[in-house]
Amino acid sequence: MNSDAIGVFDSGIGGLTVVKELKELLPNENIIYFGDTARVPYGTRSKETIIKYANQDINFLKNHKVKMIIAACGTVSSVLGANAPVKEIPFTGVLLPAVQTACGITRKGRIGVIATPATIRSGSYGRAIRTIKPDIFVAGSACPLFVPLVENGFFGKDNEVARLVAKQYLAPIIAENVDTLILGCTHYPLLEDIIADIMGEGVSLVSAGKEAAKHASAILTERELLNDGKEKGTCEFYVTDSPEMFAENAKIFLGYPIDGEVHKVDIDALQ
Repeated sequence: MNSDAIGVFDSGIGGLTVVKELKELLPNENIIYFGDTARVPYGTRSKETIIKYANQDINFLKNHKVKMIIAACGTVSSVLGANAPVKEIPFTGVLLPAVQTACGITRKGRIGVIATPATIRSGSYGRAIRTIKPDIFVAGSACPLFVPLVENGFFGKDNEVARLVAKQYLAPIIAENVDTLILGCTHYPLLEDIIADIMGEGVSLVSAGKEAAKHASAILTERELLNDGKEKGTCEFYVTDSPEMFAENAKIFLGYPIDGEVHKVDIDALQ
């Protein structure tokens, strides 16, 4: 038994969808979440800046008792690729678990990827997919408005604004006749109903956050690092901007209000 926490970080609040999946899969695990809300979004930053911010986020978590770190940020995961910046404890992003699942379920060998501009620009999903299956066709589409839409509450299945934007973003993916679509940003599961409706029944959706949580569960099980205690695990939350705003928006992603205090971290201490 290992009662140390799972450390999860994101550029903002979207990584809470990974926390939600972890709590459903591993209810006994303690979780420490770090959201760099003062510098969100990472998706429009340069590669050098994204790596700098990611290393600062990781170092913050390593100052706590964590037994694993999850980069619950599609942009960070795409920039890092298979280059894990942490060696002493298990580490995973959201990219590789999603790619492995997508390659396993595609029927026609045609996979679509929707993500932030930085993720699509990096081409990391295509490279990772072709490492597993070189002959697979990959189509990518950047969706820069999806994150602000979700964070401003525009994501219900019947929301006309979100649907209009989604139709435009998904049109080039649909035109490529994909049978599998990776949701490459942890905000996107909140738009899953709209995306699924537009893509149609013949397209399987793969949530990068959900697959990362499954992958983390498998790693902790394999390495015998699970918390086998009978008590429900706790969640600690740290942010670099307004704790009140984070707590207010968190219930959108978690499906329930945060129980407990959200701690503010001095962003200058991360430099």
